[in-house]
Amino acid sequence: MRKPVLVAVLAALALLVPEAAGARPADPPGPARSPARAAGIPPLTDEHGRTLTLRGWNVEDKAHRGADALSAVTERHFRDMAAAGFNTARLLVFWDDLEPERGQYSERYLRKIERILGWAQRHRVRVVIDAHQDVYGPAFGTHRGIPEWATRTDGLPYTPNPDDWFSEYFQPAVQAAFEHLYEDADLQRAQARMWQVLARRLARQPAVLGYDLINEPMGRIRDGEELPTAARRIEREQLTPMYNRIADAVREVDRRSWLFVEPTPIVGEGVPTGLGRIDDPKVVYAPHFYNAAMEAGRDYDPSAGWIEAYEAAVTRYPRERGVPVVVGEWGPLNNELPLMGRFYEDALASMDRYSSGWAGYVWCYGGGYCAVDRDGRFRRNKERTARPYAPAVSGAVRSDAYDPAAGRYRLAYAPRRLGTTELSLPPTATGWRIRVAGPAATRTRVVRPGERGTVLIRARPTAHSPVTVTVTPRG
Repeated sequence: MRKPVLVAVLAALALLVPEAAGARPADPPGPARSPARAAGIPPLTDEHGRTLTLRGWNVEDKAHRGADALSAVTERHFRDMAAAGFNTARLLVFWDDLEPERGQYSERYLRKIERILGWAQRHRVRVVIDAHQDVYGPAFGTHRGIPEWATRTDGLPYTPNPDDWFSEYFQPAVQAAFEHLYEDADLQRAQARMWQVLARRLARQPAVLGYDLINEPMGRIRDGEELPTAARRIEREQLTPMYNRIADAVREVDRRSWLFVEPTPIVGEGVPTGLGRIDDPKVVYAPHFYNAAMEAGRDYDPSAGWIEAYEAAVTRYPRERGVPVVVGEWGPLNNELPLMGRFYEDALASMDRYSSGWAGYVWCYGGGYCAVDRDGRFRRNKERTARPYAPAVSGAVRSDAYDPAAGRYRLAYAPRRLGTTELSLPPTATGWRIRVAGPAATRTRVVRPGERGTVLIRARPTAHSPVTVTVTPRG
């Protein structure tokens, strides 16, 4: 979650955009194509080898802690997301709630997480467990994340700035705390143990898709060091070893789940990451998709080329390392501005070109970043996120496109085995009509108005006959 950033920080971040100008230009906006075919990036897959697409939202409770932790997350969140056609939730959990005292893990907190995962399973929502932090943790005011006992500041100053909390990442005490987390052997072991406790407990939970190892990691900027240089150094020299340590710890207790790794938030301004290789066969690159200008309250400017610069930068690492991409957070604070409808269409088309999915920020009932209002109705422009897609494809995707102007979705794939392909169709006032061509069978041909459609397709593998699915509005 963001707030408007400090003017000086905004200016520094703005300088980063030209740096990406020399990168590979992004494809022009248009109907989505298969991410694997468009950018040479492998898709996310399930245990059956099906190509997965994740569409969903972050789910959180930052207001409550201790005995009341996670009390704001209810079954309604998962029921309503599923009813709108979404299949994924990124659930925020906090180390300071899990291990409030060193070596003492909260059984109550673990049971609450398990209860939430039960709701997700009931509504067929996959969950990414996100080890969240904002401005390191509760040692710095009202923030959440890494426990106070794991916070070392070297006696450096910290001045809270509640009107501009993101600028607090640049406070000397906060930067020192990150440095110690990355470099101190005892804190390295404590972080690995925390992840083992969590993964051991959740490894058999069917709703769990994977673990996001740390949210929006930052670090220390050295004297005279420019922000892009610092970000790449932190990613290369500190985040890469940290992710490898945590991966080793998790794999001792859970070999099934995907591991989601994030760069620093600087990637949002079109700067390629400095992350190195994570030595694990199930790694997902999970950047966030925020623009500093829009987070400061400005409207979307299509001519600025931000989405193109971001896409060029963010696709470099997954192409080089051969890992899927899932965008862990995205969405502007002010969705009411005149050009925000254009932003949503451009952003969705961009992410569909290279990613296996995304989680918007945030599924809650109210204003601000919330996806829906108190009555559960989409807030302006956010209804654009609910559109047809294929959560799972049993075969090689040849094309995967949605035309928002016509409301038409088309999927073409070559079946590799006798498996089930799934379509998700959000409820609309007109309903949907489904046409399937090729060696396949489905019982569902029409989805009535106001209903969410789940279409299952069984196809026979053949040498030359792909399956083509076309979904159009009725009427």
